[in-house]
Amino acid sequence: MSLQFKDEEFQSAWKELDEPQLEGGWELFTETMGVKIYRLHDKETGLYEYKVFGVLNNCNAELCAEVYMDLTYRKNWDTYVKELFEKDFGGQNAIYWEVKYPFPMSNRDYVYMRERRDLDVDGRKIWVILARSAPETPCSEKSGVLRVKDYKQSVALESDGGCGTKVFMNYFDNPGGMIPTWLVNWAAKTGVPGFLTDMQKACRNYSKFCTKK
Repeated sequence: MSLQFKDEEFQSAWKELDEPQLEGGWELFTETMGVKIYRLHDKETGLYEYKVFGVLNNCNAELCAEVYMDLTYRKNWDTYVKELFEKDFGGQNAIYWEVKYPFPMSNRDYVYMRERRDLDVDGRKIWVILARSAPETPCSEKSGVLRVKDYKQSVALESDGGCGTKVFMNYFDNPGGMIPTWLVNWAAKTGVPGFLTDMQKACRNYSKFCTKK
């Protein structure tokens, strides 16, 4: 089954590396560790969509893309992963991902599709990865785990001209249930920069992981 991502979606993602599109209500939410996070209020859900701009030092863009795509490796370095795998669900290839939530809240899980494209834009090498929930996938829900049915993410990666990587990330998910505001704010303000820091470390250790396979 086709993943149904359009060329324009890939283009709009990498263009944010050059000119962040922040009109229409986007506000600077926080800036920490060289990472700027903007948010946009979604009136329908009352939640926020986020855009993240930053640099991963000492990590080249192609390596970042490889690490980001490697689900087996992610289970080694992302402590919030409870379960993560890709499989064929009744003829549709999709990813299942269960995320640990702090007690007493229920874990969340996702069933989503994704696509990576390695682009050449006027001689520039840019890696773009798009993902979005696939609620029509025949994957049974687990007891005690809430299924996230509205999720999207786009990531664009390019060399910063040195030995680092410019990163753009756009994401939205509706985790359902009653999530305390403090947890939502923590996830955005601390969780995202923390994820990028963890990913930076994961990039440094990837060659070791690959030799052990």
